[in-house]
Amino acid sequence: MKGFLDYLHGDSVFHKMHPLVKIFASVLICASAFCSSNYFFLVGVILFNILIAFIGNGRKEKNGLLGRTFGILKGLFKMSVFLFILQLLAIRSGNAIISIGSFGITDLAVQKGLLLVLRLMGATLPLSVLISVTNLNDLSNTLVTVLHIPYKYAFTFTSAIRFIPVFSSEMSGIIESQKARGVDFEVKNPFKKFGMILPLCFPLLISSVRKIESTATAAELRGFYLRTSKSCTKKYPLHVSDFVFMLLSGVLLAGGIII
Repeated sequence: MKGFLDYLHGDSVFHKMHPLVKIFASVLICASAFCSSNYFFLVGVILFNILIAFIGNGRKEKNGLLGRTFGILKGLFKMSVFLFILQLLAIRSGNAIISIGSFGITDLAVQKGLLLVLRLMGATLPLSVLISVTNLNDLSNTLVTVLHIPYKYAFTFTSAIRFIPVFSSEMSGIIESQKARGVDFEVKNPFKKFGMILPLCFPLLISSVRKIESTATAAELRGFYLRTSKSCTKKYPLHVSDFVFMLLSGVLLAGGIII
């Protein structure tokens, strides 16, 4: 899931939407995944996110949003397998489906594990998909001008999102340099692999501190402490598509509550 929060340029309807509408809509979609315990509804939420990625991918010039979404789903599936097995081992109540000696897999464990997996996918996808089609500068400007959040807090929030793919890229570069030195990270034992990756966090931490310091210096040179809500001259009007998308997200949340 390398670079899963990088902004993807495009001219789709989601690229043109108001930044705050996309954030609020993603929160509603995420909440709908937690409000319902219906498996078919949760699958529908996941398909709804894939549909958003398909539309945001563009019709003429593909920006790779759909491929990124499936990549995130692949990563979530790997995590879900571990969580599903953990649920099978931890939940002992319910009727036994498979019994191996004193150990048994119950129907309640399968239900809870499947529910956890679907909720994880349905709640994780909206924000990652919609952030990919949201310019962080526009998001920062709307947080200041519309919600009247102090600029330094809005800048901190968007910078945290912006640095995630940067740190991911840095970590990938460190791992590639270690592979070039003959270190084999393709081991099956997850604990051994974790022990090999853990020491690499120290050079990542050092490079991160340097980047943060250089970014802070650049921000101060550009008048960071002089920025106010009046500093933004760009306007972000609401369109019909914004209201339609918010309505669809609200209906999805209401449907999750009702079902």
